[in-house]
Amino acid sequence: MAQLFHRSANNVAKITIVMSVILAGVAGFAWTQITRSNYLTGQYMDRQQPVQFSHKHHVGDDGIDCRYCHTSVETAASAGMPPTQTCMNCHSQIWADSPYLEPVRASYRENKPIEWTRVHDLPEYAYFNHSIHVAKGVGCASCHGDIANSPSVYQENTLQMEWCLSCHRDPAPNIRPTSEIYNTSWDANTITAEQKKEVDEKIKRIRSSEMLTSCSTCHR
Repeated sequence: MAQLFHRSANNVAKITIVMSVILAGVAGFAWTQITRSNYLTGQYMDRQQPVQFSHKHHVGDDGIDCRYCHTSVETAASAGMPPTQTCMNCHSQIWADSPYLEPVRASYRENKPIEWTRVHDLPEYAYFNHSIHVAKGVGCASCHGDIANSPSVYQENTLQMEWCLSCHRDPAPNIRPTSEIYNTSWDANTITAEQKKEVDEKIKRIRSSEMLTSCSTCHR
C-alpha cells in the first residue's frame, strides 16, 4: 500500500502535541490568574458611596469603637450597618449644617435608610458568622485590614474560598487577645505574657482543622 502521509507528518504531529500541551498549560495558568484578579474578586477596589465615610477619621482619629456602629458584630452573623440615628447622635451637633452631610440629614428627616453600596459581599451559598469569629479571637483586621487608618472602605482580601481555607487550616496566627480584637493596628510582636497565655487558651478551644475545613462548615 502506498504511504498516505509524508514522513514530515511525524514531526508535525509531535510539534502539534507539544504545542497543545504548552497552550493548555498557558491557558490553565491564565485562568488561575484571571480568577484571582481584582476585576473578579473586587480586592482593593474603591466603592462609591452616597456619603464617602472615612473610618480613618471616625475610628483612627476620633477613637470611635467599631461596636458603636456595628452593634451586632458580637451577637449575630452580620456585623450590622448603623441606622441614620447613629450618625445623627453626633452630626446633629457636629457639622450639623454641612452640605456634604445633607444625604444623612435627608435620610433622618424622611425616615428612609441610606442605600450604602456593599463592599464585602459573599455568595449566598457561603455561610459566615461574625459573632463566632469574634468570640474565637479573630480581629477585624484579619479580614478588613487596618481599616481604622483607611480613608475609604475597600475589600482588603479576595474573600475566595482558598483564602478562607488558609485560615481554617491554621487559625492560630489570626487569634489575638480579646482586648485587641478591635484594634486594627495591633502588632502581634507586642503581645504580653498574659495575653500570650490567653491566646494559647483560645487556640486550644478551636475545633480541629478537619472540622473547620469540612464543606458543611461554610456551605449549609
